[in-house]
Amino acid sequence: MIRVMAVAFASAFICLTAGKTPLLPRWVEWKSGTFAGCGGEYEGLLERKTVRVLREDAVIWTSPEGVKVQEVLSCDIDNDSRDELLLLCWKKGRYGQHRPFWVEEDEKGWSQHIFVYEYDREEVRPKWMSSYIGQDVTEMCAVSGRDGVIRLWLTDPEGTISSWVWTSWGFTREETEVSFVVFGDNLIHEPIYRYGLRQEESFGFLFENLRDVIARSDVAVIGQETPLTDDPALYGGYPRFGTPVQVGQAIVDAGFDVVTCATNHALDRGVKGVDFTGAFFRDRGILCLGIQSSEEKEYLPFERMERNGIDIAMLNYTYGTNGIKAPEESPHIVKLLEEEKVRKDIEQARAQSDFVIVFVHWGTENAEQADEYQREWAGLFLKSGVDVVVGAHPHALQPYEVLRDEQGHEMLIYYSVGNYVSAQGEESCVKGGMAAFTASLTDRGVQVTEYGLYPLVITREGGGKFSVDFE
Repeated sequence: MIRVMAVAFASAFICLTAGKTPLLPRWVEWKSGTFAGCGGEYEGLLERKTVRVLREDAVIWTSPEGVKVQEVLSCDIDNDSRDELLLLCWKKGRYGQHRPFWVEEDEKGWSQHIFVYEYDREEVRPKWMSSYIGQDVTEMCAVSGRDGVIRLWLTDPEGTISSWVWTSWGFTREETEVSFVVFGDNLIHEPIYRYGLRQEESFGFLFENLRDVIARSDVAVIGQETPLTDDPALYGGYPRFGTPVQVGQAIVDAGFDVVTCATNHALDRGVKGVDFTGAFFRDRGILCLGIQSSEEKEYLPFERMERNGIDIAMLNYTYGTNGIKAPEESPHIVKLLEEEKVRKDIEQARAQSDFVIVFVHWGTENAEQADEYQREWAGLFLKSGVDVVVGAHPHALQPYEVLRDEQGHEMLIYYSVGNYVSAQGEESCVKGGMAAFTASLTDRGVQVTEYGLYPLVITREGGGKFSVDFE
């Protein structure tokens, strides 16, 4: 999880002060204040765009003449257990006396830079100087991720944050956003699996039109509505489903990262079906949500993954299991929408992650609008601080929107993305959707910055083949 490090870096509070130079951009805010380095061995002062460093009350270093310092940090930015001094500063020209041979003439105007220095007993020595940052920077700060690595965050005038990590030769920019695509229920009726078993038991046809989209996303999710089995005697369609395990292999081969399995059909093949389905996906490195092994007696409320430095918590629930109860000795094998438990799950997920997504099986079948039950739960999710909700089960595409609470928290919700594939003939059931959204690091934390819904259509071709493609 991303945590901002403030006092831990021995960087003192720096207040904003007024001051502008007509030769520099108007958005620049010149900061001033004191700071400390190396556990208090060094003290520093940023004042009037100049930095001075003291050791034992004597000034040992002053920032270079002709350099105007916008902001300063003192922290272990290269992760070597000793602090460095960082200046966000301006100077005329980009290169100075060390201009590359292929550059005929340096620029004449002011340019923004980051200078890094090392504390070394009685002096402060240059360590690294940027010739060009590549963006306008209003402020910088040092943060530490759950991996313990300290990173430099740079904020531009629009509030967008970029993250930089120190390598042996300087700073390397990291990705600070995660793209998601989420598909609806993979509802494998008998005509679908019968066709697949005739194709040398291959079900790759289910995803052949979406492979490129799946590959381009950072996280691809699909709802596996029906339990898997490797026993042909347990194959079945509506109303008690048993899906050939080759469908699961097609999900793996297509490149999915996450499957959601808390559905009303999760217990159609009993505990054995839940255990087999969960083990199949987890053994192949796919995050399996909403169910847990009957051998796991401890309740596991959510799963987490990290992508591009963002810690994501994912939860999955269903309204019920068609009246089939979980055995008393394994009460947690399917996650149910139970209010008190869900509240606690989300609270715990928020405390341990940067971004929370809930996948939920709910609503009225064949309805193209959200019902009161969905609206009530949506309110609970919003109050609990969930960032994104993706719903399924109605077999129909329903609206999506952004909800806001009184504190300004925003939650993107897709009430139902419909079916991914099914053999249902109703018009509403052959049109599903792909939810697509991006979570990005911003100055307000990790937020949804882009989102949309792309309609899909299920087609039954000659010979009984089912295909899914964008409408």
